[in-house]
Amino acid sequence: MNFSANSECERFPKNTKKNPFNINLNNTDYTVKYTPAESDSRLFGGNSNWRGPIWFPVNFLIIESLQRFFFYYSPDFLVEYPTGSGNYLNLDQIADALSKRLAKIFLKDENGNRPFNGQYPRFQTDPDFKDYILFYEYFHGDSGRGVGASHQTGWTGLIAKILMPRFSKKEIAESETEMPEETKS
Repeated sequence: MNFSANSECERFPKNTKKNPFNINLNNTDYTVKYTPAESDSRLFGGNSNWRGPIWFPVNFLIIESLQRFFFYYSPDFLVEYPTGSGNYLNLDQIADALSKRLAKIFLKDENGNRPFNGQYPRFQTDPDFKDYILFYEYFHGDSGRGVGASHQTGWTGLIAKILMPRFSKKEIAESETEMPEETKS
């Protein structure tokens, strides 16, 4: 299951896995390469927790912005998604697609496993743990495995908002235009 590399902003880091970006400055070599979760560098304090490509606060803000821009630009404004696919969607459809990708981290797959539990059999199968949802700090870009602190309900709890059903555009339009019978003249 791959959770990333479907857009240009995700493709750059993913491409650096096979083809790292190298630069030499003042006789010191620096390398930028893809690491889907934990850092393998001592930069920025070693394996600081600010690693990994799937961060809920950033993804949530992107999704919410796409939804708002959809109302401004209308359903006629189409963008290629994923980039290079030849498939064109409106901004609301892209927001929905991104939301579904994030939701897959927490929802059971075809084998009954939740990707955020990663390789921990106890959390995948034990009746006392399999439905215990942990809100990790960030998520592995290739597998969806939870990484970092497992109690980040402050920002990873945004999954609840992402999973909440939204009113359809038709329902919103009808609610804004219909008037109750008693107020009609």
